[in-house]
Amino acid sequence: MKHLRSLFDFTPDDLHAVLELAASLKAETKAGERRDLLPRRTLVQVFEKPSLRTRASFEAAMIQLGGQGLFFTAKDVGLDGRETIEDVARVVGGYADVVTLRTFAQATVDTFAEYAGVPVVNGLSDDYHPCQAITDLLTIREHFGDSVPGRVVYVGDGNNVAKSLALACGMVGLPVTVAAPEGFAMPADFVSRATEVCPSLDVVETADPRAAVADAAVVYTDVWASMGQEAEKDARSKTFADFQVNEDLMSQAPAEAVFLHCLPARRGLEVTDGVMESARSLAFVQAENRMHA
Repeated sequence: MKHLRSLFDFTPDDLHAVLELAASLKAETKAGERRDLLPRRTLVQVFEKPSLRTRASFEAAMIQLGGQGLFFTAKDVGLDGRETIEDVARVVGGYADVVTLRTFAQATVDTFAEYAGVPVVNGLSDDYHPCQAITDLLTIREHFGDSVPGRVVYVGDGNNVAKSLALACGMVGLPVTVAAPEGFAMPADFVSRATEVCPSLDVVETADPRAAVADAAVVYTDVWASMGQEAEKDARSKTFADFQVNEDLMSQAPAEAVFLHCLPARRGLEVTDGVMESARSLAFVQAENRMHA
């Protein structure tokens, strides 16, 4: 039984295998081939946070592979306090072949993994977003092949997306830069653990986004205020104002650099319409790749 609580559960070989399989499955899908690799298997999804891409991509993938997806909110299953997490995990695990969670606390994912008795996949927690990082690598690899002509540069909050992206890049040998305002860099304990697990990790942290993108192959951003941080939205908008990915910032990057965003995008805040709709934007290819990954 293999969980994906975070990318710390993967080895580089695991990650490479997933990327190879995802690329193969996407090619088959585009050719009109859909193999029943998971016939009569059941995915149960339990979400504390709303979602478009996570829910739709997992359910669509299960259908294409011959399985079925069931969806529940946290209130539906009693994670609102009606039952303990341990009890919910054991009950849900009895009905499922795999469980996907989209939660606030990473501890919820870890508890499910301990008690569910089936593989548990972290579809997002406040600490990690491993499925997104796998998708990001699939998109980068699809566009550039095996030769990425620069660094993967993340501009914005050093959050769950940034952390997962950095670790994923380290596992496949891509250099990564995280450009974040002072006080919003990736946690030092995470960087220490990631470097210990992946000694080849080449990560640079800076508070200068213009300098950061000078050698970028990929410029990546995420919302400035994630779910659960709505009360901080106005303050964060001021703090992150100089970290908007706009046409001026993209002009500082090499001409071959592409733009990624895990979505949803707050257009006019962390990214402009011009960048989102430009020929350099792979954000919607990236969104589709969630299903294949």
